[in-house]
Amino acid sequence: MAKKRGNNEGSITRRPEGRWMAQVTIGRDPATGKPKRATFYGKTRQEVADKLTKALRDKQQGIFVAPHKLTLGEWLDTWLWEYKQPTLRPLSFDHYETVIRRYLKPALGHIPLQDLRPEQVQRYYNEQMQQGFEASTLRHHHVALSQALALAETHTLVARNVARLAAPPRLTRKEHRTLTVAEVTTRLLPALKTHRLYAAFLLFVSTGLRRGEVAGLRWQDIDGQAAVLHIRQALVRKKNHAIGRTELVAQEPKTAYSRRTIPLPDICQAALRHHRAQQAEEKLRLGPGYTDQGLVFCGANGAPIDPGTLDRAFSKALKRAGLPAVRLHDARHTYATWLLEQGVSPKVVQTMLGHSSIRITMDVYSHVSLDLERQAAATLNAVLTRGLQ
Repeated sequence: MAKKRGNNEGSITRRPEGRWMAQVTIGRDPATGKPKRATFYGKTRQEVADKLTKALRDKQQGIFVAPHKLTLGEWLDTWLWEYKQPTLRPLSFDHYETVIRRYLKPALGHIPLQDLRPEQVQRYYNEQMQQGFEASTLRHHHVALSQALALAETHTLVARNVARLAAPPRLTRKEHRTLTVAEVTTRLLPALKTHRLYAAFLLFVSTGLRRGEVAGLRWQDIDGQAAVLHIRQALVRKKNHAIGRTELVAQEPKTAYSRRTIPLPDICQAALRHHRAQQAEEKLRLGPGYTDQGLVFCGANGAPIDPGTLDRAFSKALKRAGLPAVRLHDARHTYATWLLEQGVSPKVVQTMLGHSSIRITMDVYSHVSLDLERQAAATLNAVLTRGLQ
C-alpha cells in the first residue's frame, strides 16, 4: 500500500514484481501542455524515497534534471530536426545541419548530455581555433550549441546550459576591400563588357543587390516606366536531404526589409534592354529547347543560373583587369561605400541595401562613417572658428 503524500510531493508505490517506484511532476510539456513526470525505481521504499526527496530539493533549487540516457549528439539531432527545421529557412537549416553533422557531433556528440562540462566546450573552441577556424565561424557553432542546450535546460534534461559558461573566440571586424569608381569604370566593367551577363554585373555595382537577388530577378519585377526594380524573391542553393543533393530554389526575401524597391539608373536600363534583346535571340535560336521561366538572368537555355557561376565570372574578370581578388559580395560594399562617400543619408543606404537596422549598415561601413564624422567635425570647426573671429 502506498503511503499517502501531500500535493506536489510525488507518489511512491510498489510494483507487482516487487520493485518500488516513485513519481513526481516536474513541469509541463511546452508542446502539449500535459504534466511531465519523472520516475525512479529501487529495491526498497527507502531507496526511492531518497531519490524522490533529492528530486524535490533539486526542483525547488532549480537544478533538477530528469533521468535519461541521451547523448549530446542525440539531443542535437532532436533539437535540429524536431524544433528548428519547421521554423528555419532552408539555407539557415542547412547551415545548422552542417555545423552539427561535421563538427559538433564528431567532437562532442558521444558525451552524455547530463555530463557535458564547460571545459569540454571551451576545449572544443580552442582546438578549432588552433586548426585555423575563424572566430566568426566558431560563433555559429556556439550559437547552435547554446540554443540546443538552452532548450535542454527548459526540458530539465540538463541542470544548466554549460555553453553559456564557455567563452567563444572574440570577433574581430575585417575591413572589406572596396573598388574605387575608377577601378570599376575603367577596368572591371570593360573586362566584363562581352560577357552575356554583363547587365547582371552592372546591377551589382549600381544597385547593391545580393547574388541570390540578381539570380532570382524576373522580368515582371522590373518596371521600366517607373525606372525601378522590385526585390520579391532570391535564388539560393539548398540541400535536399531526401536525396542527399543540393538544388536551386526560389525563396521569398529573408525579412520585410529585404523586400524592397530600388531605383534603376539609366545606364542599367539601357544594359537591361540590350540583354533582353540578346535573350530573345537565344530563345529563337533554341526554339522548343528553351525553357522560359521569366528570369532576367539565366542560362542560354532559360534554366536558372547558379549564384556561384556569377562568382566565378566575377573572379575571372578581376584577374583580367589586374584588380585585387575581392568577393562578388564586395561589389555590394563598393556600392554602399560610394553612396556614403557622396553624403547619402545612412538611413537611405540602409533601405536600399535591405538591412534590418541602420546599426548593421554603420557597423559594416564604419570606416566610411568615420570619414563622414571627420567631415562633420571639420564643418563644425569652421563654423566655430568663424564665430570666434
